[in-house]
Amino acid sequence: MSTAQTPGRRPAKAGRKRLTAAERRELIERAATEVFAERGYHGAGMDEIARRSGVTPPVVYDHFESKLDLHRRLLERTRDELLAMWSEQLAGDEPAELRIPRALDAWASYVEGHPYAARMFFQETTGDPQARALHERVQAQARTALAVLLGGEPGAANIAGADQQALEMAAEVMRAGLTGLAIWWSHHPDVPREQIVETAVNAIWIGFERVRRGERWTA
Repeated sequence: MSTAQTPGRRPAKAGRKRLTAAERRELIERAATEVFAERGYHGAGMDEIARRSGVTPPVVYDHFESKLDLHRRLLERTRDELLAMWSEQLAGDEPAELRIPRALDAWASYVEGHPYAARMFFQETTGDPQARALHERVQAQARTALAVLLGGEPGAANIAGADQQALEMAAEVMRAGLTGLAIWWSHHPDVPREQIVETAVNAIWIGFERVRRGERWTA
């Protein structure tokens, strides 16, 4: 006896798991990360993102109303992942001499494994006014959060005195230095991560460390 089948509906394939909305969204974000990293904002197409996600374009638009909305999500995701990494690596009671190089190595590992970060997060390449404003806002949020982390370090008062603005400036020096290094590395991928970390520690952290210990220059 044949089994009745609803017209227009294919029988489900045995053993095939139906993805949840969260799992499907994750696939879309991962595919979009690859496409944005390879082609940039303007070169990335929602159809290609859908194809790599294994879904149809309408499904992508079910989760993200536009390419700009998807770009926003990836910027925020990268920001959150980097801040979580910094928080995890800087936590604990170990001396800064151990935690800072370890944190910078974790940062370099993240950059090495996430080409989207260097291509789209560390530099604004879209030329789109809305995307540029979004990028500036996300970067400002990252700077503020980094200032909080830096302010929690022992001896932070020697870096910034009692001035919160000075602390934000110090955080911006570190953020901008690492951003520039990440962009430079994206153009020189043959440079090993160990050399990137060594450069970051020597050029960015050593100066903060000397001030943290009480050495200070004033105009």
